[in-house]
Amino acid sequence: MADRGYTLIELIMVIVLLSIVAIVSVRFVSLSTQGALDVSGRQLRALQAVVISEQLTRELREAFPLSVRTTGSCIEWLPFVAGTSYLGRTQGPGFDQIDIAAFAQPPSGANNRAVIYGYGTSTGDLYTGSDPGPVSSTISNIDNTVFPATITLSSTHRFNTNSPARRIFVVGDPVSICQSGKFLHRYSGYSPTFAQSGPPSGTPEVLAVSVTGTVDFRVIPATFQRAAVVQFTFDLESADGTEVTTVSQEVQIRNVP
Repeated sequence: MADRGYTLIELIMVIVLLSIVAIVSVRFVSLSTQGALDVSGRQLRALQAVVISEQLTRELREAFPLSVRTTGSCIEWLPFVAGTSYLGRTQGPGFDQIDIAAFAQPPSGANNRAVIYGYGTSTGDLYTGSDPGPVSSTISNIDNTVFPATITLSSTHRFNTNSPARRIFVVGDPVSICQSGKFLHRYSGYSPTFAQSGPPSGTPEVLAVSVTGTVDFRVIPATFQRAAVVQFTFDLESADGTEVTTVSQEVQIRNVP
């Protein structure tokens, strides 16, 4: 019986078929891997968006509502520290002591200031530090153990208006969130100024990266029916720049003078 083998044509056909199978297999694995990477990238951007939105929401909810202001891609506010009622404003000769009802929990921290906000006071007035004005000089001491409790200021200050409900608030140094290229920075540790600057001359901390387009901050003032509302929108892009995740949220400012 004669030996039988494969012809050259049969070998070529097998090689061609194996090549087609290999190409299809590699393409399938490549697409599957790319799909998994795309899903992972979307999940990472979604998680990043949640973290950024949550941090912004938590900080803005603790803002003194009448201090929130924006220049579009930069938002600024005075953090609310504590609040109570005052029994008497600063009086001579020192004009550096305020009689108050005791705080439930005395506020702590450096560079805090007292605010007595009356009708007709503008947002810019809260940042001037002028004397007389609605915002005092820095607080040097709070004695919550005597009656009435007292706030002692670091220097002379006269409040130019009364609060309709005799409310007094303690606020901290201003905080800003500003866009800088593809970064979103949080600024702190700077002094308040009448005109909002973006970005301010404070210490920047990176809040977000891969930001594309222009971040949009908007403030809707408070009414008699609701508190102030802050709207913000920003886009996060993928590493290769082919996909964009849009983040849009509203935050209600809870503290109402």
